[in-house]
Amino acid sequence: MAERCGLSACIITYNEADRIEACVRSVGFCDEIIVVDSHSTDATRERAAALGARVLERDWPGYRSQKQFAVDAARSDWVLCLDADERVSPALRAEIERLREAGFAGLAGCSLPRITEYFGRFLRHGNAYPDRLVRLFDRRRGRWVGEEIHENTRVEGRIARLSGPLEHYSYRSLADHHRRMQRYAELMAAALYARGKRCGLGRVLINPLWRFVRGYCLRLGFLDGWRGLVFALVESNYVRCKYLHLYILSRGLPG
Repeated sequence: MAERCGLSACIITYNEADRIEACVRSVGFCDEIIVVDSHSTDATRERAAALGARVLERDWPGYRSQKQFAVDAARSDWVLCLDADERVSPALRAEIERLREAGFAGLAGCSLPRITEYFGRFLRHGNAYPDRLVRLFDRRRGRWVGEEIHENTRVEGRIARLSGPLEHYSYRSLADHHRRMQRYAELMAAALYARGKRCGLGRVLINPLWRFVRGYCLRLGFLDGWRGLVFALVESNYVRCKYLHLYILSRGLPG
C-alpha cells in the first residue's frame, strides 16, 4: 500500500483580512499552511496565524516569484497553491484526500476546475468556467513559470484532471473588477512590450470583439444571465485596454 503523502498549502496575500480565514479553513486538511504576505496593513497576518498558518512576510516581487517562494518554503514536496480569494470546495477536498491516501501514485500534478463567484452566484459558462489550472503538484517535478502576472505552472509528468471545483471569490464589487482588469491590462502590455511584442490598431479593435463573441456566444456565457453579460463586457474591455496600452507603447509613447 502506498504511503500517505505530506501536503503543504501555499497562499500569497496582501490586505485580505476579510477573506483569508475562509481560505485557510478550506485547506485545514493539509499538513501545513504557509501564508506569504507582502506587508499587509490590515489584520491578514494575525488572522492567518490565529488559525495555525505559518506566516512569512516578504517584499512583493510579482505574482510568479511570490508563489514560487511559497512553494520553496514548504516542508512537503506535494503543494497545493491558492490565492487568498480562493477556497477548496468539499468535493475537491474529497478528491485530493483520496489521491493523497494513495500517495498520488503515478502523478506529477492535478488540474483543478476553478469556478468564479460573481454577484452572489457562480458563473458556469463562458470564458469563466471551467478555468482549469494546475495548482496541486509535486514541486520536485514542477514550478511556477511565465510572466510575473498571468503566471502559470509547468509540471513534468502525468497530470490528473479533478472534477471538484476550486471556488474563486475574486471581485468585491463591479468597481473592484474594473480596477483589477485595468491594472492587469497595464502590467500585461508592459510584459508583452518587454518581450518584443508590438501591435497595430487591428488588435485593439478586433481582439476585444472576439473575446466577447467567444465567451458570451460560443461558450454560452449568456446562460449565466445578466451576470454573464456583465462579466463578458468587463473581460472584453480588459482585452481592449491591454492592446491599447501595447499600441501606445509600440508607437514610442508613454503607456
